[in-house]
Amino acid sequence: MSRPFRIGAGAGYSGDRIEPARDLAERGELDVLVFECLAERTIALAQARRQQDPEAGFDPLLRERLRAVLPACLARGVRIVTNMGAANPLAAGRAALDVARELGLPRLRVAVVTGDDVLPWLAENDRPLIDGDGGAAAATASTASLAGRIVSANAYLGAEALLPALAGAPDLVITGRVADPALFLAPLVHHFGWAADDWLRLGRGIAVGHLLECAAQVSGGYIAEPGRFDVPRLEDVGFPLAEVGADGDAVITKLAGTGGRVDRLTCTAQLLYEIEDPASYLQPDVTADFSRVQLREAGADRVAVSGAAGRARPAELKVSVGVREGFIGEGQISYGGPGARARGELSLALLEHRLRVIGLDRLEHRAELIGVNAMHGAAAWDVAAEPAEVRVRLAASCATRAEAERIGQEVEALYLNGPAAGGGVTQGVREVLAVASCLVPREMVRPAVQWLEWQR
Repeated sequence: MSRPFRIGAGAGYSGDRIEPARDLAERGELDVLVFECLAERTIALAQARRQQDPEAGFDPLLRERLRAVLPACLARGVRIVTNMGAANPLAAGRAALDVARELGLPRLRVAVVTGDDVLPWLAENDRPLIDGDGGAAAATASTASLAGRIVSANAYLGAEALLPALAGAPDLVITGRVADPALFLAPLVHHFGWAADDWLRLGRGIAVGHLLECAAQVSGGYIAEPGRFDVPRLEDVGFPLAEVGADGDAVITKLAGTGGRVDRLTCTAQLLYEIEDPASYLQPDVTADFSRVQLREAGADRVAVSGAAGRARPAELKVSVGVREGFIGEGQISYGGPGARARGELSLALLEHRLRVIGLDRLEHRAELIGVNAMHGAAAWDVAAEPAEVRVRLAASCATRAEAERIGQEVEALYLNGPAAGGGVTQGVREVLAVASCLVPREMVRPAVQWLEWQR
């Protein structure tokens, strides 16, 4: 039998750990290493950075990640595929060449996939919004109603957009917004030669990509609960890889000697993660069907995956729209020792009064005691034991930065105008970028590949 195709997960989000990716590059005997680094808001935040600096807007850890893995990947013939290009894939490609020169590598051939940025088209074409994240953007009817506040609009490209890049024998493929599982599907389609309408195998490839896309989440990184779901050596949890056959079935595993666990439980949890309808998981390349997936333990830290299917892909592509939603102002202060909770509750009452006095009580806000009711609110259970310490937190959604700054100032004023022995005040203001979504015709999204190359 031919050797299975080995594809590993080097990151599950923008700030993920780097050491496990280096381990995969050096010991994984991989064909492809994938870095999936874009969350819903990440590209909008990246676009805001690009507006300040034309050479910014890609993943801030791109250089550090490439320094860690490029030498081993080039030496072993491991291809890298990543969406670390975020809002500026071309600048990311140029940064990759800088790393190659810095490391004295003999060469680096980079394929940059563009075309996901549809903001110019959306500015001239109104589209209904299909969902949002609960902000004002979610309540509006169409993209036209967001005029003046839209920061970014990026279509979710599929594996199809990456295939021309992979055909050119790159060492590194850098993209912007691509559907997370498609980053893994594209190398499988390229390697095995699956047809664009081979819905069965495409569905199976999406299942593999979905299991790997959050990295350590499938190898024990997000399931630990001491005494109930124990995870060995969580401090050294390894990132996963898949051994994939030509039929699309696979084994999910991790490197020997790494911490964590790969079993039916961890794979089931990840398979169901962010899935609304397991029988109809909409992706740019295929409508995947996970409803009959079988997970079978095939050895220590080895789970065989089979039974995924698929049918024709959607006619439209989803677009993630970043929208400016004002600011969040926040302040925190701590109280400790006997009576800490009572002093914290007095602080909350004082803050509510002072918001009314300065006319900011109209703002949507939260005033809470971390450790008492911050997560559960009014549903929090009454704890009989007096806490040794509490932390007061006041946060408010504000239209202007000045309002947001005033929130933290009111908390700091508790030093001399509040209960006894408050300390450790922090203040913060952050701009809020909400996310809305719409659909666009597939034919108006035109991916392209640009090539960058370094040769010593």
